[in-house]
Amino acid sequence: MAHEPAELYPSLNDASKRLSTQTIMFHQTVAAYLGLNITDHKCLDLILSSGRATAGQLAELTGLTTGAITSVLNRLEKAGYVRRIKDPGDLRIVWAEPVYANLYQLKEVFGPLAEAMNQLYARYTPQELETLLDYLERSNQILHQQADSLRQKISKDRG
Repeated sequence: MAHEPAELYPSLNDASKRLSTQTIMFHQTVAAYLGLNITDHKCLDLILSSGRATAGQLAELTGLTTGAITSVLNRLEKAGYVRRIKDPGDLRIVWAEPVYANLYQLKEVFGPLAEAMNQLYARYTPQELETLLDYLERSNQILHQQADSLRQKISKDRG
């Protein structure tokens, strides 16, 4: 029996909520495996995604204060996952960049995950994968917009 699309919305919302929770729990476990807290782990992920980042960039991406990000970078540097380097063109700028030689544990964790996800993707047609990718990209945009709205509300309410 075919469902009307709107009939599936509650189930989709529930599945999305469970996926979000499971994702957070997974990353909490990864952080513990790396000897980090989840915020440090995700900031490391942001640094890895861009190749390097400044404290200001991380603060903008996360909504955390630059003081909080400085503490994150201190912990990541102490753990050996990043190093700080001054920008040769502007010594006021300090970059945090990954120390790839110390990130072997990430491969231990994310290699099997990537393999399992690739097996999951293989179950779908190229058209279904395109739909899934569209859903994920649009979901990311919505979550980013909602986080920005909440940050603005927090600033307004506390400001």
